[in-house]
Amino acid sequence: MKIGLIADTHDNLGAISEAVEIFNREGVEMVIHAGDFVAPFTEKPFRALKAPLIGIFGNNDGDKLLLSRKYHEKGVGELYEDPYKLEIANKQVIVTHKPGLVPALAAYYDVVVYGHTHKVVIEQEGNTLIVNPGECCGYLTGKRTVAILDLARWEAEMLEF
Repeated sequence: MKIGLIADTHDNLGAISEAVEIFNREGVEMVIHAGDFVAPFTEKPFRALKAPLIGIFGNNDGDKLLLSRKYHEKGVGELYEDPYKLEIANKQVIVTHKPGLVPALAAYYDVVVYGHTHKVVIEQEGNTLIVNPGECCGYLTGKRTVAILDLARWEAEMLEF
């Protein structure tokens, strides 16, 4: 199963649109957003996504209620409080926007997805795959990135656009 990973979109609608095109082209079966959508209008470019979206709130997400309502009402996806755990293809996955939680979470989950730092991380600690897809917005690093997590191959790949 291929999963698209994205974080720190920070209202950059053009970057979100490009990320959605990448995810659709790659044929991902799900997209996980590790926080910092920022504004409710960010749901518009995600409407073109051909896979369900699961997201968590980050530290810059202001109106969480409206964000959640817009994403749900428009059929884009579901947003949850941080951290959020789910099971995908018999793997225990947890998503957070708080990098400080990652070491503790890695001891209990198969996959830890996180955001906030705007820096790409793909590493394995023991049996746990840890992935930060970097920043989709490109504001801090000048690089727009997302990641593709392939659970069947047990690997993640960063894609810069």
